[in-house]
Amino acid sequence: MAILELHPDRLLPGDPATRDVGRELYAAVRDLPIISPHGHVPPVWLADDVRFEDPTSLLITPDHYVHRLLHARGVSLPDVGVGGAGLTPEQSRNAFRILCAHWKAYRGTPVKFWFESELVDIFGIDLVPSAETADAIYDSIAATIATPEFTPRALYERFDIELIATTDDPCDDLRYHVKLADDPTWTGRVAPTFRPDKYLEPATPAWNSLVDHLAEVSGVDTGTFAGWVAAMENRRAFFKAHGAVSTDHSHRDARVEPLDDAEAERLYAAARAGTISLEQGATLRRSFMFQQARMAADDGLVMTLHPALYRNHHAPTFDAYGADVGADIPLAVEFASAVQPMLSAFGTSPNFQVIFFTIDETVYSRELAPLAGFYPSVYVGAPWWFIDAPEAMNRYRRAVTETAGFTRTSGFIDDTRAFLSIPARHDMSRRMDSGFLAQMVVDHRLTMDEAMDTAHDLVVACPREAFKL
Repeated sequence: MAILELHPDRLLPGDPATRDVGRELYAAVRDLPIISPHGHVPPVWLADDVRFEDPTSLLITPDHYVHRLLHARGVSLPDVGVGGAGLTPEQSRNAFRILCAHWKAYRGTPVKFWFESELVDIFGIDLVPSAETADAIYDSIAATIATPEFTPRALYERFDIELIATTDDPCDDLRYHVKLADDPTWTGRVAPTFRPDKYLEPATPAWNSLVDHLAEVSGVDTGTFAGWVAAMENRRAFFKAHGAVSTDHSHRDARVEPLDDAEAERLYAAARAGTISLEQGATLRRSFMFQQARMAADDGLVMTLHPALYRNHHAPTFDAYGADVGADIPLAVEFASAVQPMLSAFGTSPNFQVIFFTIDETVYSRELAPLAGFYPSVYVGAPWWFIDAPEAMNRYRRAVTETAGFTRTSGFIDDTRAFLSIPARHDMSRRMDSGFLAQMVVDHRLTMDEAMDTAHDLVVACPREAFKL
């Protein structure tokens, strides 16, 4: 039976001289704390120290990276726990068998690196996933997560997490964040993130009821555009008072542009009446986004923008199982013209900061790096989602560094619901950046001292600066 072993030099350069430099750089940053300023781990896990139920609900069901490739292989999403009310013990075991039987599908993907790192580094398992080893791996994980050392809080400490951010609805009461803040036994830091997307899409069927709820929670009448703005200001202040450091925005395009007051009120009235067109809804949404930028310049919350996804591409899957099940597909995007009104208004404001993320790699060198290389408020977000993979990380550094340098980037963003994969994701980034810097040392573009300092910055200083931590 094949033994699962993690090579100590994995992802480091193959050339011996460069690899030696990469090893030294990686050794210097390998054990630095994890800063995770954008992700989707439920705060209740840490607030209530919720026990993990079974290997499938922990490692497969919440991770769309894992189950989307199973779906591509013909696996039914409910068979791996997606969209249902939970799996029975036998169904959970069978889902893990399905994953292991399809393990070949993950070759060449970052999922293989993350999952194998979890098996070896977290669970101490040396079995290669396969149909024959599925039950043994499942039983070993199940026994381990039942121990006191594998509660979410214990793992938070074991992973040496300095900060982890959640993603939260503007109307959330943040009860779990309050519980953590009031708990004298809790010494970590969990920050809420203000995610208002649904409230900025006035042509969608649910928008009016959402805005009504916004009025109830904020205590501000949202019958007018001005009222909507005031209600958003109210909720942003609530989030900031409870530790938020950023807001998160994802729409079909990156355009952020204002409307004059009269036109904004006219379109808002049409939206409230349910008569707004899709085109008008997009226009109003871009004005909503401009208001979010104006608020960011006032309250100091960092804006993160990651536009251009075709959400819920397969309508039957969305109808059956809802959003966030791996059916979002990247689109091409344009930034320079789209964000010009926002940056003209706020780009040099001392309190304004924005991080641009993209899955369209063509804009890195053409638009994002030049923007970050001029505006003191602009940072280029790390590769995320479909491109948080080794080759894409190298392409990102090559495309961005020559124009924006290293300091205008965000630090690594794990963007995950899969809590146990966080160390592996950050480890991949540290290995790749160590290799990139090693090449610059070998090419005599950086001294070893400069590379060592930069490697440390990319792990610690860059995310602290970009997110004002």
